[in-house]
This record gives sequence, C-alpha cells and structure tokens, in this order.
Amino acid sequence: MPAARLRRRAAPAAALAAGVAAAAGQAPLGLWPLTLAGLALLCALVARAGGPRRAAGLAWLGGTGHFAAAMSWIVEPFLVDAARHGWMAPFALVLMSGGLALFWGAAGAVAGALRGPMARVLGFAAALALAELARGYLLTGLPWAAPGHVWIDTPLAQLAVLAGAPGLTALTLLAAALPVAARGPRAGAAAVALAAAVLGAGWLWGAARLDTPAADRGDAPLIRIVQPNAAQHLKWRPDMARLFFQRQIDLTAASGPTRPDLVIWPETAVPFLLNHPGEGLARIAAAAGGAPVALGIQRTEGFRAYNSLAVIDAAGAPLAVYDKFHLVPFGEYIPFGDMLAQVGITAFAAREGNGYSPGPGAAILDLGPGLGTVQPLICYEAVFPQDLRAAPARPDWLLQVTNDGWFGTLTGPYQHFAQARLRAIEQGLPLLRAANTGISAVVDARGRVVEALPLGAIGRIDAALPPAGPPTPYARAGDLPLAALLAAALLAIASICRCLPIDAGRGGT
Repeated sequence: MPAARLRRRAAPAAALAAGVAAAAGQAPLGLWPLTLAGLALLCALVARAGGPRRAAGLAWLGGTGHFAAAMSWIVEPFLVDAARHGWMAPFALVLMSGGLALFWGAAGAVAGALRGPMARVLGFAAALALAELARGYLLTGLPWAAPGHVWIDTPLAQLAVLAGAPGLTALTLLAAALPVAARGPRAGAAAVALAAAVLGAGWLWGAARLDTPAADRGDAPLIRIVQPNAAQHLKWRPDMARLFFQRQIDLTAASGPTRPDLVIWPETAVPFLLNHPGEGLARIAAAAGGAPVALGIQRTEGFRAYNSLAVIDAAGAPLAVYDKFHLVPFGEYIPFGDMLAQVGITAFAAREGNGYSPGPGAAILDLGPGLGTVQPLICYEAVFPQDLRAAPARPDWLLQVTNDGWFGTLTGPYQHFAQARLRAIEQGLPLLRAANTGISAVVDARGRVVEALPLGAIGRIDAALPPAGPPTPYARAGDLPLAALLAAALLAIASICRCLPIDAGRGGT
C-alpha cells in the first residue's frame, strides 16, 4: 500500500489520539507539554487533509477525543443512582463529547478551505480559538476544558488578566501551530524557538507578578468556610440529612482564637426551604454566635423553585437572597419546559416543581462595613467569565458555593476549582469557595490558594479575606477585543493565501 494512502487511513485514529493527548493538560494532571504535542499533531493532520470536509472530520475526531477524556466525569451524576440512571452514562459521554467537538469540526472546515499547508495550520489555530470562544456563549455556553485551562498551576495563568481564559487558549494554539506551520528544518527550529520564547516571556512575566507582594489589609474580616462532605447518594436521605445538617452546625460553632465575621455553607446545604425553614435558620444563627451566615438553600415561590444563596443575620432572618440564573441544561431544568407544560408534558416543566427557574441575573450583595460587597456564584456560574462581567457593579470579592459531590473524585471537581481560580485572576478579586465535598478554598486576587480543604475532607477554614486588586484589562474589556483580533487574523490569513501561487489540490494527501 502506498505510504500516502496508509497515512490517510491512519489519520482518523491519529486525530482521536491527538485530542486525548491534548486533554492531559487539564486538572488534575496538568501535563501541558502533552497538550501542546496533541494540538500540534492535530494541526498537522488538518493541514494535510486536502479539503474542508475531511479537515472538518479530523478536527471533529480530535475534539471528540479531547472532550471524552477531559470530561469523562460527566458519567458520574448518572452513577449516583446507578440502578435507575446508570444506563444513560455512556450516551451522555458520547453526546457531550461529540456535540462539543462540533466547534472543533467547524474550525477544521474553515482551515480546510484555505490554500496551502501553512495557511491551514495558522487558520486552524485562529479558527479554533474563535470556536472555543464561541463555545462559552452559544446554546447557554459551556467553556469547560478549554485548551487555555491547562496553565492554571503555572505562572503563565497570570496572562488571563489581559485576555482571560480565551486569551490563554489562543496563546496555546499559536504555540502549538507555529512549529507545524514552518517549512524545512531551519524554519522548524526557528518556529520552535519562537513558540518557546513567547511562552517563556509570559511565564517570566507571570512569575514576576506572583512574586510581587499583595497589599496588606490589616483590618481584614475573618471568614469561616464549612465543608460537611455530604456524599451525594446519601445527602437527601432523611436520617443522613439530619446528620449532615448537625455536622455543619458543629463546624460552625467550633471554637477558635477569633470569632468569625462571616460563616459560609455550600450549595443546597440544608434539608429545608428558605420559605419553610422551621427552626433551621434559627439554629444556624445560634451556632454562628452572632455572625451572619451565607448558605446555599432552595426556595419556592408559587410553582417556581430556585437554587439560591441566602445571607441570614444573628436572629436567622434573611438579609439578602440571590437566585442562580445560569442553570445547567437537563441537570437543573429542561429546555422549553414551560412550553412543554402547555401541551400536557408536565414532568419536564420548571413550573411544576421538576426543575429550577432562573433568577433575574448577576447581582451584588452588600454585607455591610468590613465585609463589603460580594458577587455570589452558585456552582458552575463560576465557569463563565461573562457572568462575572454582567454584575451591576464591581464587588470587593467573589463567593462561590457549590456541590461537586455529583462529579466523582477523579477529575471534575479539580477542573471546576481550576476554572474558579481563573475567575479570580481575570477579575483581580479574591474568591472564597465553599464546596460540599470539596475543594473549599480561599483564593487571592492572583489565583493563589491561600488555604484549602481537600476533596473528601470534613472540616472548616478560618482565614482572613484577601485584599482585592485593581480592575484588570480583561475585567474592563471582556472578550470583544480578542474576538476581533482573531477574526482579523483569520481574514488576513485567508486574504494572503489567495494571493499566493499555490495549487489547492496539492495541499495534502
């Protein structure tokens, strides 16, 4: 068999493997050199595809491998009650990975339409960076496992102050594509050196930023974060719900050298509704010894149900309430559920109590002198940079309450935490995180973990609230400048390649 035909037949398997390798940089592995190698291989395969259709197919296979490996945790919610839902797990993984990979396939189609291998490589990098940016917005958005997330535990993550996680993704794709776009050994060596220089410069700049001492805040309030470690399959059993509630009461009331100024409980932390608390809120307030408590709690309003965060005072009365507005499709609500209810399919309707209704939008809560203002984020709202920028004002700090007990112990909770840390860097704001099963943490305005409770631990954190930094360029400008830059680069590549005397039919075999 001719070598060219053999390479063509092996290309789909190679694309799938390239995507799996690219996922190795995601938390908790953090093997970013494999991410660069996998993306470089995928760029080469797309460049040699020979046409838009095949390039799209190879890019889609690469994306499928990437998301299947990086988001394998998606099967975990179906295994909480495996007898009822376990059969759905493989379908969820296949549909999720294949669906998200459509964005990669679209980028491959764009690249495949360009003339010449170099244009296809650079065009694919630019188109994929744009596609990944769009993935965070379209169809409610899901920017999970973006290539740029692999840098969270390195100084390079500090570049997120300039262009956010999408900027890190664009930089990652550029570094992977440059060596592939070069023609010949000398040009290849120069391209590798250039990519290393770009990453190295960002690394050194980030390291210098991390070495700069943060401003001291001598009057910082003391925050207590409670982590009960309530296993999801046990959480709502009546006997276990009482045990987990009492565990949080005990952790809240635990003595320490200083009384906390605020206590934080995780998402859906209590087995009662905000509007029907019984003695629950009063017990929580008594345990806090006069300090306000911010806790995840469910509430109802007519036929509507909300996933909320409430702040209660020393008497247990709600001071402020925030309703989660960016809900998880099919997890917290069924799309078009209200419309389906009008034709009699009430089991899928939010108004019938089988899902949450969205809150009005991003909000700022004023916790008073000392504690300042805070932007609450419930669960995966911390995944979306645009949700933070949608707040009506800049807060003093960020608060995430979450229940990652749904997502197992292998990858999902670590990736969720990594993305929350990126929000702190992007905004220049400290983030406090209360997670039911972990990871609970105090993160400073540069994404550094000040203190944390590991996954699966029972305990509490008593820590001072870190100071806020100044507004970052990304906090001010958002994604529009990067999107415009990537679109301009893609148009420039397409325009230049049209002027070159290249036979499109010889672009690959």
